[in-house]
Amino acid sequence: MNYLTILLNSRHIRNKFSCGKELLDNYFWKQAKQDVKRKHSACFVLSDIEVDNIKGYYTISSSSISNDLIPNSFRRKLPKSYLSIPTILLGRLAIDVYYQSQGLGKVLLIDALKRCFDISDSVGAFAVIVDPIDYSAELFYKKYGFIKLPDSNKMFLPMKTIIELFE
Repeated sequence: MNYLTILLNSRHIRNKFSCGKELLDNYFWKQAKQDVKRKHSACFVLSDIEVDNIKGYYTISSSSISNDLIPNSFRRKLPKSYLSIPTILLGRLAIDVYYQSQGLGKVLLIDALKRCFDISDSVGAFAVIVDPIDYSAELFYKKYGFIKLPDSNKMFLPMKTIIELFE
């Protein structure tokens, strides 16, 4: 089956989507469209090419993390003058319950990382950051190489790793 990942727009019917996690569903139903309009984040939806049936979504935005949160093995390579390090936040990633366990989470993650790679020549970012909603989400990101930040629930994947994936 062919899929299309595009920016959320007004023709998408958001209220039919449900991933089973109230926080992610409520965000998509009530706030995602406003965040896109206000340029707080970009929200991409996965749907069939022929139909606007939303199978999943993710958001990305610019962000930063404190230099203190970065593990020493990475921090020693960064300028000491930086109090915070620029990153890209993969804020939310969700798959509709009907389409879960079909590998679409991986599809969306790869799509998000590819978008981050595509802008890496134009926008400085040390890493892609995620803040897993629960333990199963943490395991999902860990499976794809994300590293837990000390003293935080956040995880990161260095941009250097992402660049190596797509070059």
